[in-house]
Amino acid sequence: MDDLVGRRHVGSLLEENLAERPDVEWLVFEDRDGAREAFTFRAFDEAVARLATGLRGLGVEPGTKVVVHLRNCPELLVTYFAITRLGGVVVPNIVANLAAETEHVVAHSDAELVVTSAAYAELFEEVLPRTPAVRAVVMTSRDGQAAGVAYDELAASAPLANPPAIASGDVGEMIFTSGTTARPKAVMLTHANLLWAGERSARDFLLRPDDRLLTALPLFHGNAQALALLPALTAGCPLVMLEEYRATRFWGQVREHRATLTGLVAMLLRTLMAQPPSPHDRDHDLRVVNYAINVPDAEKDAFEERFGVTLCNGYGLSEAMLAVAHVPINRPKRWPSVGLPCPDRRVRIVDEDGAEVATGEVGEITVHGVPGRTLMQGYYKDPGATAAAIRDGWLYTGDHGWVDELGYLYFFDRKKDVIKRAGENVSAMEVETVLLEHPEIALAAVVAVPDPIRDEAVKAFVVRRPGSALEPEAIRAFCAERLAYFKVPTIVELRDELPLTSVGKVEKKVLRA
Repeated sequence: MDDLVGRRHVGSLLEENLAERPDVEWLVFEDRDGAREAFTFRAFDEAVARLATGLRGLGVEPGTKVVVHLRNCPELLVTYFAITRLGGVVVPNIVANLAAETEHVVAHSDAELVVTSAAYAELFEEVLPRTPAVRAVVMTSRDGQAAGVAYDELAASAPLANPPAIASGDVGEMIFTSGTTARPKAVMLTHANLLWAGERSARDFLLRPDDRLLTALPLFHGNAQALALLPALTAGCPLVMLEEYRATRFWGQVREHRATLTGLVAMLLRTLMAQPPSPHDRDHDLRVVNYAINVPDAEKDAFEERFGVTLCNGYGLSEAMLAVAHVPINRPKRWPSVGLPCPDRRVRIVDEDGAEVATGEVGEITVHGVPGRTLMQGYYKDPGATAAAIRDGWLYTGDHGWVDELGYLYFFDRKKDVIKRAGENVSAMEVETVLLEHPEIALAAVVAVPDPIRDEAVKAFVVRRPGSALEPEAIRAFCAERLAYFKVPTIVELRDELPLTSVGKVEKKVLRA
């Protein structure tokens, strides 16, 4: 099936649509105040070509890493395609990241350029003195003016001439993913990985050019890229991008934009259910609601009944960019299954020795593929972690699941030390590392606990040093100065001691129990 990608690159998607439907509206953006902008394929491609010239003038060339720190906005996507057109590498950064987290992304990626807006000027004023490899910061004008290279000036350049040759195996993006290590790793994704992501989702969702995809999920995440941006370009259909999600407005936006496909996670489902019922709840054009993070059957049934939709479950991860399994659109869903393996995927459930387990038995989910094609190329500057994750063509996800007699996959639990909070991955070890920086904390352990709105909450168990009177609120404030808001412990429980194994490790299974 590799002929679906061939020797193309992610920019080929724009080239193909430009040739077939240049004056068709493809990107519609709605900002937080309801103002809208629209781009045809022709207009968007021209914006990309002009910005690419400006970025080339700043030294972006094949292999150059560029950190992009922007909320959902047209500039984010124009920048993405301008960088990849030059053979550069896009490094998205979560906009909620604080200085220490952003510094790690910038430094570890070896970024030479940052594209951001005035809203984050103070953040980068703190980060840049410690990241001397960064030559320039490009500032968009969407949030006002700030010191740096003006995006608008770069975007007024002449269209790019003589773009470099780009191979499908070249790295086009690095996404930082939270795991069980203290510092997130950078997943290297090639142009082939990105093209496969679009093909996979477009085929799974049976997309057509007359579909309309709407997303409120942030496009600095692989989820929105693989399930909205890339399949929309693959199918040649419009993408509606919202700057932010607001429960009070979202369902009206789905209706007003005539969306035929959107994506939800548990928090969005629950906040939508918390809105007052409306006689227009079932008045929409949706045919597919892509979904992740299971909720109890009663919640799922109530949502589907109220809004007249069927949730289409799925499972994926950045290292596989992205979807591994998805429920069939026109066949039984078998909730709470996360679906059947995608057409190009082979999935095995294995035990600790790597042997395949029996039907119905829980084990680790592994995914077969080709690194740099259907699996990540690897972790940037971490060959040891790459070798541990990909063995003999199989990606060991660290997630646990089982398969039923019909081959449907069921998610059992996630990597033990990753907490899923409102669609964001939180590394427990990263939070623990910050807690242990406090001079009055002797020992700390972080686990997930159920949260009725955000799926999971971050709970910290803390042992204070002798004589300390440190209180939970002070601990949370300490974390809030060093971590993105969604990583700050929701609950802090003070303990005199923590359960330890024979080798001195905290027994988290006891704390979870």
